Amino acid sequence: MAMRPRRSVLYIPGDNERALEKARRIQADSIIIDLEDSVAPTNKEAARAGAITAIREAGFGSHEVILRVNPIETPWGMNDLHAAIAAEPDAILVPKVSQPGDIIGSAKVMKAADAHPKIRLWAMIETPLGIINSKEIAACAPDPENRLSCFVLGTNDLLKESRARASNNRFAVVPWLAMTLVAARAYGLDVIDGVYNDFKDDSGFRAECEHGRTLGMDGKTLIHPSQVTPCNEVFSPTEDEVSWSQKIIKAFEQPENARKGVITVDGRMVERLHLVMARRVAAIAQAINARSRAEEPWF
Repeated sequence: MAMRPRRSVLYIPGDNERALEKARRIQADSIIIDLEDSVAPTNKEAARAGAITAIREAGFGSHEVILRVNPIETPWGMNDLHAAIAAEPDAILVPKVSQPGDIIGSAKVMKAADAHPKIRLWAMIETPLGIINSKEIAACAPDPENRLSCFVLGTNDLLKESRARASNNRFAVVPWLAMTLVAARAYGLDVIDGVYNDFKDDSGFRAECEHGRTLGMDGKTLIHPSQVTPCNEVFSPTEDEVSWSQKIIKAFEQPENARKGVITVDGRMVERLHLVMARRVAAIAQAINARSRAEEPWF
């Protein structure tokens, strides 16, 4: 499967028709159409109908489209899931995933409904139990029937449930973020960082993007279109990173280095593990460039 950038993942309320229309022209890599937290209970049915219509219209271009459903145990959850399966987004985001059964159960519903093979499952990791069970949840991924491809961190819910204090350096949540990320990587999953609530705080937002990238996140969930551009900048490989990666790849392609485990590039020791990293940087840079070429004009 081709690599797909997930630097910027923008939440859009399913009942906000104007925002859904604008989202088609926003340069986020992925759009999460939300039926859960951002939609009032009295508007759940209307939000579902609006979201399904938006997805079926297929006007999101090169955006990856994800539908976040309500938890299955709620009055709306099962209907959301069946509607999502019929609409065929790129992925369905399952909220409040606390144990492997939350993913396995959704996957079984998808199998029974003969869901399109392209539809993936994403898991919201946003409860203390979800953090504790992150390894077991991630371990669902190798079974293709479970369709699991990505973790999304719900940092606001984690702060609420843990009673931790929010702080600029995210001191309280870093162990949970790192623990979940390592569990996901062990099973080949992408991981998207939580939201930054103050969308008018540009410097604070950029700093948290840098923090997430340092931890190893693939991208960040966003609550406002103004956050897309800085987020894309931070989570894209820099020119220096791409250039260095290409040097490593070319060096190992030389016949004299074909069987070597360690070589020297520009006076620096480079191992084959660095070649793996370099190939990923080059691939994600290529995917970003391809996506940029496919983008609709900015309005």
